[in-house]
Amino acid sequence: MPVTAATRLMYPDPEAIRTAAACLAAGGLVAFPTETVYGLGADATNAAAVARLYAAKGRPSFNPLIAHVEDLAAARRLAQFDAAAERLAQVFWPGPLTLVLQKAPGCAVAELATAGLDTIALRAPDHPVAHALLAAFGKPVVAPSANRSGHVSPTTAAHVLADLGGLIDLVLDAGPTRVGIESTIVACLGETTLLRPGGVPREDIERVLKRPLDEAAPPPASEGEEPLAPGMLASHYAPRATLRRDATDVAAGEALLAFGPRLPRGADRASAVLNLSPRGDLIEAAANLFSHLRALDASGAATIAVMPVPQYGLGAAINDRLARAAAPRRARP
Repeated sequence: MPVTAATRLMYPDPEAIRTAAACLAAGGLVAFPTETVYGLGADATNAAAVARLYAAKGRPSFNPLIAHVEDLAAARRLAQFDAAAERLAQVFWPGPLTLVLQKAPGCAVAELATAGLDTIALRAPDHPVAHALLAAFGKPVVAPSANRSGHVSPTTAAHVLADLGGLIDLVLDAGPTRVGIESTIVACLGETTLLRPGGVPREDIERVLKRPLDEAAPPPASEGEEPLAPGMLASHYAPRATLRRDATDVAAGEALLAFGPRLPRGADRASAVLNLSPRGDLIEAAANLFSHLRALDASGAATIAVMPVPQYGLGAAINDRLARAAAPRRARP
């Protein structure tokens, strides 16, 4: 788990906002207030920073993260807005509403932040400090609640320090948050579906849409599904190729997903080779996981041999994701 020399606590004057933006740009972790709870921020376009965020939170698996943006114009650069999404964003942003949308072509958010999915969760927070930080940084910021996974969401800077002191770089302290519960999440993917209740009441959303929201139905558990966004289960990215885990050798024609400096027997026969981390660093491995899986899948190999990954730190989350990707599933059309 990454440990900083000390977590700085700063009150959010203009100098502190500039310091926090520079910290994000350098791949650091900054806790900041939103109107809902304090979020743990990382550069959404930097996979290594996102991996460090997962490690600091002790997150059990790579679930999708909400990307926070300054405004609707910034969101449109990342996602495709249908009429319902446009209407909801215009009425409720900035505010405690998260929209799950199809990614826009060329979406800059790291695949680790979206758990390898073709959708993205976005929101524009309604807090002057959050807005100032996003404006100063100029890029999307992923920001799950600033607490260890499974702990109570933080509504003060003291809560953040109690959980994450020494594990993150900076906390912007603007006092208690106003709403105190997480954002409502709605998917606009052909239908408008309530994924998680939260800071915007369902009735208010339905009043704007002039129709009821659909309910999210959990898919079959046998498919190894993961959340499409916080509060909803849906199929995660899985390669078309078969994954052969804990491989100690490579058969001719297999692709190889390697880890560490020593390759297995037969690596020279592999049709393609990518290494999650040649130096055996689990944060680097997590940052590369989804992009390497996609690239090897695109190589056309029928099987991807996956070298063993240690089962500690982020290795547990990497192995969890690999196990789900390797699980039997229904034939694709």
